[in-house]
Amino acid sequence: MKTILIAILAVSLITLGLSHNANAQVQAGGVNKQGTWYVGEDLKKGDLYSYNLCHVYYKDCTQFKIDFWVEGSEKVGSEDQWKLQTVVYDAGKIHKGTINLGKIAAEPIGSSKNMIPYAAAFKSSLSWLSAYATADPTQFSIKGPKSFTAPSWGKIGNIGGEQIIPGSEEKVAVPDGVFDTVRITWKTGGKVNNVWIVDDFPFPVKADTYAHVSSGVPPQEYRFELLDYQENVDKNPFTKIIDSGEEAVNKDCPPTSDDFTMISKNTNTGSMIVNVKYAPKNPKQGCTMDMIIDFKRKENQEEFVNQVHYDIMVVDTSSSGIPKTLRSLASESDRDSFFVTSGQIRTTIDVKESGKTTYAILVTGTGPETAPDPERAGYITFDVNVQPGTSTPPPPPDTPKCTSDQVLKDGKCVPKDKPTPPRTDDYAVPSWIKSSAKFWSDSKITDKDFVTGIQYLINKKIVKVPAGTASDTKSDTIPSWVKSTAGYWADGKTSDKEFVGALQFLITNGIIKLKS
Repeated sequence: MKTILIAILAVSLITLGLSHNANAQVQAGGVNKQGTWYVGEDLKKGDLYSYNLCHVYYKDCTQFKIDFWVEGSEKVGSEDQWKLQTVVYDAGKIHKGTINLGKIAAEPIGSSKNMIPYAAAFKSSLSWLSAYATADPTQFSIKGPKSFTAPSWGKIGNIGGEQIIPGSEEKVAVPDGVFDTVRITWKTGGKVNNVWIVDDFPFPVKADTYAHVSSGVPPQEYRFELLDYQENVDKNPFTKIIDSGEEAVNKDCPPTSDDFTMISKNTNTGSMIVNVKYAPKNPKQGCTMDMIIDFKRKENQEEFVNQVHYDIMVVDTSSSGIPKTLRSLASESDRDSFFVTSGQIRTTIDVKESGKTTYAILVTGTGPETAPDPERAGYITFDVNVQPGTSTPPPPPDTPKCTSDQVLKDGKCVPKDKPTPPRTDDYAVPSWIKSSAKFWSDSKITDKDFVTGIQYLINKKIVKVPAGTASDTKSDTIPSWVKSTAGYWADGKTSDKEFVGALQFLITNGIIKLKS
């Protein structure tokens, strides 16, 4: 599967990912700045870089952090290559490995196995301009160093594709500082793509680009920004970093397969159709499962729903009508929810459970990334039979024996945590509502948008709020304390009960109107 992914990524450099309107006109660019630039310019031994990065073909542009140090040059076959010691921080895991870059075109041409998906994202983002600008002086008019004054650096893949042009000189602020840059720009389906480069600096310092689509909203192709840069680092800075990302290889894991099991369901609210394909059919605990999810319009299942906010969860549906969250993949990635522009995602899931496992695909809303509209919120659930993993090896002979009210931790017996008593309150607020509460408290959505969304969720019984005593005086004004309470609740600084109390105030004062 990884080999196929790399092939798709390579083709996307000139086709799917960045193809453009066949009727595009030649655009004149160029800025009043002397000199030339190419990917890898002034790259040298001892350079240390740190970037935040995402690419559409890696978990639908889920951000990760990549640090790489130029250890030096090494001979691979007949070619001299740069060897990069690399550390990736991704969803709470740390991956250490190596990536090799070419010297004519400073793009990944090899890597350790665990770096394959990250090297592919590196090539298709940080090094993407190497399709146009390289160190080869014999190809100056094709792929050699490119002049800042040139009206065009080349044309995107297909016939009639948009021109890539030096658009303007700009000061750009990134976490590493403020840089004098040249903005390289082109259009994609009405979206303006930008990559900011710095003379005598090997990689762009910032990018914001979009993939071409024949209809709908173009998804983010890639984005990145420079976090830190250091020169003359003479010792490997990653020596003391421990790789926590590579799990012990389980030889008993089912092989990768394209024999997918298919599920198609309407969400519980009737908002859309969710199609799920997963493989293998019976994944194994401690292994991985591939999953493809399509969000389709219920009115026409040939059309995707664009701009979907979602989560993939493991839930317990045994005790109530509302699934109880046991595990959230968004939370494991330090996010409130995932976001997909195109309506389709493909991902790999670490399988931690065993036996009959209920998965949920939760839609928390649709619309812009910073302001989801919860009107189309809903979820589907489906069961997967997970094979139990290899049994846990017996403890070493000198391991202390713990009593029934103790647990072994760091080689010592410590008291068990007291179980949390079951809730008896007549209310239920799913944790994913916190993203809307946070957006509202930060004034990223209006009072009306928040009230309308919560009103819809209460009427659909997704949020349960006990009835309160109606107030004698009605008001259309939301007190500031209600908004503050929502913000505190979103940040985990106050309880569900206090947030529900704020919602009760809005109901009893007629600001949230319930169906009779």
